[in-house]
Amino acid sequence: MSKPSLLVLAAGMGSRYGGFKQIDPIGPEGEIIIDYSVFDALRAGFGKIIIVTVPALEQPLREHFAKTLGGNFELVFAFQGLADLPEGFPLPEGRTKPWGTGHAIRAAREHIAEPFGVINADDFYGPSSYQVLHDALVSQPAGEYCMVGFELAKTLSKFGSVSRGICQADAEGYLRDVLEHTCIEAVGDSAARTKLPSGEWAPIATDSIASMNLWGFDPSILGHLETQFRDFLGCEIGNLKSEFFIPTVVDTLIKRGESRCKVLRSAEQWFGMTYKEDREQAGETIRSLIASGVYPKSLRV
Repeated sequence: MSKPSLLVLAAGMGSRYGGFKQIDPIGPEGEIIIDYSVFDALRAGFGKIIIVTVPALEQPLREHFAKTLGGNFELVFAFQGLADLPEGFPLPEGRTKPWGTGHAIRAAREHIAEPFGVINADDFYGPSSYQVLHDALVSQPAGEYCMVGFELAKTLSKFGSVSRGICQADAEGYLRDVLEHTCIEAVGDSAARTKLPSGEWAPIATDSIASMNLWGFDPSILGHLETQFRDFLGCEIGNLKSEFFIPTVVDTLIKRGESRCKVLRSAEQWFGMTYKEDREQAGETIRSLIASGVYPKSLRV
């Protein structure tokens, strides 16, 4: 059996961050978050690394990886283009917003023939998260999927609100529901609240399972993506802000009884680069992990 691949979603424009956060350094030798993700994935047993990005970032990322990680791993690039649509669906005039995470995974369809994990380029998941995901991918039944969830309290930013998918699992540990919360913020050091559609705030349990787009799939997901993307475009192509999200795809499959998704747990402290202010804290966290021996100073593999 071939090693699982890792698909890195790196095409986002970083509107809240204010730039291409995918290439903003946080490590002592200019490392970016993706460097630590790739390093963790390779030592967990993943093989090919697939980067989904925009053409303008391919060469900068290739040069960067050669400097920070070396060339001793398989690296593939795929591009998420607005006009990459199924036959019969022309790009609507005025569309500038990317089509979402489901479309980003679809962009790598020609490079996937094995089980694969999916991560966000600007999220730090921690070493054990990749081991949990790898071990599930090499053992889960064909046609079943998995996700690695985090304790909500370990996914919040001190610098503003975040969007999180809050997960509910059944008695067997399979995903039952993902409810998207578009505005969650910390309240002090031990509580959190979420803004309801009405505009009112409500408390939300900090031990809730949060999806951070750390997914595990086999290639069968690609057929489901194609079918559901066509359905999505049939309803939403005229909405220039609409997005095709992978949690919605998985939730639809579960509701239809077409697949199951195992909810795995990570005990890691997540961090990300949602806001410019997150960068300093991210750098401090990396320095402390190097000091404690979790990472070497040089990541070359």
